[in-house]
Amino acid sequence: MPFVRPLATIVEDTIAYGFDEDGAGVHDVIGSRCDPYTHYMLSGGENKVTCCHSNLVRQAKMDGLNEEDVHDVLNVFMCTGFTRDTQQYFTKPSPVEVGDYLEFLAETDLLVSASTCPQGDVSTACAGHGEPKVYPLGVEVWQPQVGWLEKEGWKPSQPNQYSGNHGLADISSS
Repeated sequence: MPFVRPLATIVEDTIAYGFDEDGAGVHDVIGSRCDPYTHYMLSGGENKVTCCHSNLVRQAKMDGLNEEDVHDVLNVFMCTGFTRDTQQYFTKPSPVEVGDYLEFLAETDLLVSASTCPQGDVSTACAGHGEPKVYPLGVEVWQPQVGWLEKEGWKPSQPNQYSGNHGLADISSS
């Protein structure tokens, strides 16, 4: 568990999208990633393992981890929202253009995996048909000069002081 603290902070974003007339925005944290179970349900019974969750699990296993180690995701560049009438979650094609990027500052040591959505730019529905538009994704990792962050006033985030007892008294000592 990340102990309820920031893991990374977005410090630059070239997409000035905001929210559109449908209520959609980019860089989704509400929807999860697609997974085999969701695909099975939406497709009426088709088994498919070419999805973001499976991509992340395969990488986790190569890093010596398990499926349970794959946590929540940040769907960068994904355009999502809730319909105004029924409040149903939806996706639509991403407004990202070649050259757009996000820049993150890691607030703690991180192991990050990226999955380029097998649905491409989400112009095809999950479990839909047709060839999606897909684009390459570049990742660069930079190390700031020692002391530069502190000189700029940055301080590391601290773990939450929550005790982890979920409001229960410690019954082991009674």
